[in-house]
Amino acid sequence: MGPDRNSDRFQGAELTARRFLLALLIGSAVLVALVAQPLATALLIAAVLAVVLAPVQISFSRALRGRPKLAATLLVAAVLGLVIGPLVALSAVAVNEATAGARFLLQTVRGEGIEGLITRLPDPFARLAKEALDALGDLGQFLEAQISAQAGRAASAVGTALAATGAFVVQAALMLLALFFLLVGGHDFLAWLENVSPLGRGHTHELIGEFRKVSYAVIVSSLISAAAQAIAALIGYELTRVPHSFFFFGLTFFAALVPAGAPTVCIIAAIVLLAGGNVYSALFLAVWAVLVVGMVDNIVKPYVMKGDIEMHGGVLFFALIGGLAAFGMVGLLLGPLAVALFLALLRIYRRDYGPPESSG
Repeated sequence: MGPDRNSDRFQGAELTARRFLLALLIGSAVLVALVAQPLATALLIAAVLAVVLAPVQISFSRALRGRPKLAATLLVAAVLGLVIGPLVALSAVAVNEATAGARFLLQTVRGEGIEGLITRLPDPFARLAKEALDALGDLGQFLEAQISAQAGRAASAVGTALAATGAFVVQAALMLLALFFLLVGGHDFLAWLENVSPLGRGHTHELIGEFRKVSYAVIVSSLISAAAQAIAALIGYELTRVPHSFFFFGLTFFAALVPAGAPTVCIIAAIVLLAGGNVYSALFLAVWAVLVVGMVDNIVKPYVMKGDIEMHGGVLFFALIGGLAAFGMVGLLLGPLAVALFLALLRIYRRDYGPPESSG
């Protein structure tokens, strides 16, 4: 009886310790998730970029005679100059132009009414706006009063846009810092992750490989799709003789990294043509934006990604759309990654723990 009681007590104490350790593990995981949540977007983008740029960093390091930190610094500077810098500049220009436009609109309506605003429009728009105002009658005075009353909200919207731009700058700085550390010590970090993962070295290595493959495919497909949309838009700009077509071409490329960004730039160019009196050219460019430029992304990106990701093209398409709807821009990365991780886990479970397949 004595040894059995001691054995039962030992097993009970071990079970209690295991449960307590599991509770501590869950609690610490929750705390880590809370700490990482504000940085999740920056860390995810940094991890994806590190995966894509790792081969380049290795080549740079060899060319620089074994200086990985210098190679990582050059790559981070390149990302800053070629991606982050133009995006921040475009955001600043957009906020500045929106502020100036809202101020001009409010001052003109308050001083001269909607009629004063109409007189400043290009001729095609001025005629249409005047006819619409005459048709509205008293409703036009109501709109004028509403525009004047929304001055406070317009200022608040501009402040919100400025705050969003500032938050983007902070997230971009954190992302660049994380990218530098991942480029320098990414290999050691992955080795540590394989050692501490409860899944075991083999399964963890397989999941990391899946993350690497999907990340590379998403980034490369986004760049190829953006270039294809920009080229398609440039053809439309040249056919319709849009002024400064190569400026719009560069703007379209960066806008194409955002869903529906490239067709939006084409529509803006069409409005420029319409303001200049080129009605048919503007109409053609608008149709071109919807039917050609807008469809390029839906065709090119799933096609390019399909060769590197082991999932059906339809599943990939809905992973992109669902990720975008659930998480915003970062969902374009997180959607395919989540689906690929789920499929990889199913594949591992079926292979290693599922029932054996019958040979017959």
